[in-house]
Amino acid sequence: MTNPTAAMLVIGDEILSGRTRDSNMHYLAGELTRLGIRLLEVRVVADDHPAIVAAVNALRAGHDHVFTSGGIGPTHDDITADAIAAAFGVPITHRADAMALMQAHYDRSGQPFNEARQRMARIPDGAVLIDNPVSTAPGFSLGNVHVMAGVPNIFQAMVASVAPKLTGGAPLLSQSLRVNRGEGDIAMAFGALAAEYPDLSMGSYPFIQNGAHGTNLVIRGTDAAQVGEAMTRLAALFPA
Repeated sequence: MTNPTAAMLVIGDEILSGRTRDSNMHYLAGELTRLGIRLLEVRVVADDHPAIVAAVNALRAGHDHVFTSGGIGPTHDDITADAIAAAFGVPITHRADAMALMQAHYDRSGQPFNEARQRMARIPDGAVLIDNPVSTAPGFSLGNVHVMAGVPNIFQAMVASVAPKLTGGAPLLSQSLRVNRGEGDIAMAFGALAAEYPDLSMGSYPFIQNGAHGTNLVIRGTDAAQVGEAMTRLAALFPA
């Protein structure tokens, strides 16, 4: 069985300006690898309605799952929910179940459930809420698009809420070999080995340490025996 594929859409001017460093992609990649879902593409777009709509429609057409982060808070520039509704061509309204969850949360905290906070209960028609055990305001899934907060600990909690509902494939395995040679020295032999294993992914990642060039060679795949066999042959090509 071919492993399902995924894409991620990171939304926010603060990411593109360099003001905020995104950590959600790194976390999502690790979780999807564990689930056997291949993260194949990540895009970053500004807080721009047409850009979000276009990116969502392109990504959801090309992948089994799309995960978005950012833009579902209470302020005027939080426009992700509206853009998702537009991408799917459905209305967006204050959902009764989301409103009830958040009303109870703010009642417990003694804070007003004001108009700004109520914006976070606006959910596109047909969406399923994603639980948020950190701050209550839900994300949502619509079709194959999973819409989540940008705050890292909330994003991680939402991924944990969604993960049990996702159908993955065989876990993606990887092994690596550190070689104290530059890529130019190992490229031909490494490429020839990769050609013999079309079902595996082989990559080289150069580094410089103490002025010396080296390369980390990584083999990835879903068949443990095949990954192990290829790694044994790789180690024989480039003994320590």
